[in-house]
Amino acid sequence: MRKKVSFLGAGNVGASAAMYLAELDLADIVLIDVLEDMTKGKALDMAEASPVLRFNCRFTNDFNDIKGSDIIVVTAGIPRKPGMSRDDLLFTNQDIIGSLIKKVAPLAPDAILIMVTNPLDAMCHVAHEASGFPKNRIIGMAGVLDSSRFAAFIAMELNVSVENIQAFVLGGHGDTMVPLPRFTSVAGIPVTRFINNERLNAIIERTRNGGAEITNLLKTGSAYYAPASAIREMAEAILKDKKKIMPCSAYLEGEYGFQNLFVGVPVKLGSNGVEQIIEIELTESEKAELKKSADSVQSLVAAMKGRS
Repeated sequence: MRKKVSFLGAGNVGASAAMYLAELDLADIVLIDVLEDMTKGKALDMAEASPVLRFNCRFTNDFNDIKGSDIIVVTAGIPRKPGMSRDDLLFTNQDIIGSLIKKVAPLAPDAILIMVTNPLDAMCHVAHEASGFPKNRIIGMAGVLDSSRFAAFIAMELNVSVENIQAFVLGGHGDTMVPLPRFTSVAGIPVTRFINNERLNAIIERTRNGGAEITNLLKTGSAYYAPASAIREMAEAILKDKKKIMPCSAYLEGEYGFQNLFVGVPVKLGSNGVEQIIEIELTESEKAELKKSADSVQSLVAAMKGRS
């Protein structure tokens, strides 16, 4: 029996991720959006590409087809506009995601949720509460994207292949994320051997503002190719049971000193979702930065609880 991946939200991020995943031919695709005709059009367009790209997955748009999904990717909600932070979306997307997850959880009680909607770490908390799923089956797509941006900027700076870069970013998906040069390398050589502190700090700052930079350039939307690629990477690791270590937003219960909080940390991803949280030794300054990032997430969670 073929695997099934459902996408809640078929805008630029959801549709692009669905197409990237379809090309891997690992699962059938369910595309759901409030704009039904648009969603049907995108699904039909993808299906018509299948003879050229040689994949055999099937596309459907019926909400009931979510039943039995192995993975549900949640991109629904309102995106950022120029001048907005991810946190500006908090209450609107809290309502959208909470309502949606309550509808889909009974249809796919064994699914793994990949959360993409911003503010991402806070939306993981909404999904956790609304679904009642165990913590290992709710994963935030953040660190993979942020690390990819960090790696891309380093490759641009050094004029080397992106394949040489192993980048590492922890913390919440926002302006307080924590890129870690000490764990970032170029062909296995520490990046600090190639780039001085001043330039490295500039690249770190650009990484933190990577989403806003694209939003300001697009004028009418936010990034989607890189986020969609990150979703594909995570979904492939789960569907193939790769046991692949990558940074994701995961529910911490004491790890890194945080309790009952979704924060970006290295995890092992496999068929059971988050199969292990990898704890690494941090310096005092790195711990302080991670705490600042976690505190930012905690403030959003507190604001949502205070509202209800």
